[in-house]
Amino acid sequence: MGVKKEKLYIGNIPAVVWGEPSRRLYLYVHGQGGDKEEAGLVAAIACGCGWQVLSVDLPGHGERKEEQDCFDPWHIVPELRGVMEFAARGWGQISLFALSIGAWFSMQSFTGKEFQKCLFISPVVDMARLITRMMDWAGVSEAQLEKEGAVPTSFGQTLSWEYRRYAQEHPIEEWQVPTDILYGSSDHMIERGSVELFARKFGCGLTIMEGGEHWFHTEEQLDFMEKWARFNIPF
Repeated sequence: MGVKKEKLYIGNIPAVVWGEPSRRLYLYVHGQGGDKEEAGLVAAIACGCGWQVLSVDLPGHGERKEEQDCFDPWHIVPELRGVMEFAARGWGQISLFALSIGAWFSMQSFTGKEFQKCLFISPVVDMARLITRMMDWAGVSEAQLEKEGAVPTSFGQTLSWEYRRYAQEHPIEEWQVPTDILYGSSDHMIERGSVELFARKFGCGLTIMEGGEHWFHTEEQLDFMEKWARFNIPF
């Protein structure tokens, strides 16, 4: 029998609450290309430990695929803060589970918030550095990006001058939450050094899967991720 699911809306944001009633909640924030339904694996673990899980569709994802050009911090940060307010009204203890850019959006949204625990997979911890790397991959100069404002790339990302400015002006300088990170040594997006520096700076636990990629998708990677989650989601 699967985990109980209740679909609802937080304002106009499609959401799912997973599990039987509890005062303890994991807020699940997906990354680019994800959706609220992918929280099922985490929910199966967390709900078995007496937690519920709340997952939402971010703009342009899941039931919101028609919402284009909104997958950015100035749209998502206010949304996630509203989701957090909703969660705080219904649950007494809240933890966070976030993937990739979802981790960066979460840190932009929740600085100063009290979580019991935070679990990150392949987190973007230095967005300004990542954008600079993507500019290098695409052969786009700073002058060109400033002049054109937005530049599509061959690898599917559109580089944005406004987004780069935001990332430069909003580095992660505070994250006082007990945090554990799972990172793959073959992550092509996020530099290992950036993750290790972040972990040292904020006292995070760091597990590195040798050969793991940015998206944990093979049977071996998913098995490793599941074992990591089972170890880190407290009873």
